[in-house]
Amino acid sequence: RRRPLALMRIISLFPAATEIVAALGAAGSLVGVSHDSDYPEELLQGIPRVTRSILDENASPGDIDRQVRVADTLGDSLHVMDASAITDLEPDVILTQGICDVCAIREGDVRIIAESMWKPPIVLSLSADSLDEMLNDIRRVGAVLERSPLAEVLVKRLEDRMYRVHERLVAAAVPRPRVAVIEWTDPIYNSGHWVPQMVRRAGGTEVLAKAGDRSRVVTMPEVAAAKPDTVIIAPCGYGVDRAAAEAREQLRREGWGTVAPHEVWAMDSGGLLSRPGPRLVDGVETLAEIFHPAVFPRPPRSRAVQLVPG
Repeated sequence: RRRPLALMRIISLFPAATEIVAALGAAGSLVGVSHDSDYPEELLQGIPRVTRSILDENASPGDIDRQVRVADTLGDSLHVMDASAITDLEPDVILTQGICDVCAIREGDVRIIAESMWKPPIVLSLSADSLDEMLNDIRRVGAVLERSPLAEVLVKRLEDRMYRVHERLVAAAVPRPRVAVIEWTDPIYNSGHWVPQMVRRAGGTEVLAKAGDRSRVVTMPEVAAAKPDTVIIAPCGYGVDRAAAEAREQLRREGWGTVAPHEVWAMDSGGLLSRPGPRLVDGVETLAEIFHPAVFPRPPRSRAVQLVPG
């Protein structure tokens, strides 16, 4: 029989799942998390890290991209699990992902470890590709953790926050700016998955990507030809300070001058754009604050930094 929630043992193998568990009030049941689970920090102190990255995350964007491409070509993952530690923790539930085999732990590897345990845990794989799917993942985690009523409350709260953004935009009758979100800088990648949808919910129009599509390499002439009013530079996984430093470095380079006439911002991608968890709604609100300063307050410095005025 499964343990009741008060005694349930949960391992989360990617940050978005960790954030969902915490948002459902079940952080106390976490017995293991991924190396990159860092929010909410105060609730994760002392919890064992059961994964590690083989990526040199301090390398330049170009070097990181080369490491990712080599791993993809070889069919390797850039993240590895401590199988012994996971087994010793005797989890009842393991939360993993199925959206990327290179940039996160592979679902298949997780299931192999789970099936080898004397009491195999439930393995729940999350693979949201849109805001709606992210909200549904919250419901799925809530069901597994026997917290479905709380999950519904959380989903309703997140939906209400996005609807309030929509209501203010409609009431203000403001035009939609043309927006280009840069997800990586060397090479340049456009935004993917749920980000174009977030831009739309925030009152903008993403000019380089469509909702649900994967990110792809684009050229600076393509960015210029799309005629964005606002450019958001938010390298995948970067916090706002690192994103701002990288953006300033790129803006000094030949070719990037084509974005200088536009409004340019750096944004906390790691917290607000790249993880399919509850804080995507914070991201929608932050984007709305960037796009429509006459309607919303200026975004806090911890979320976004303006680099070039419009």
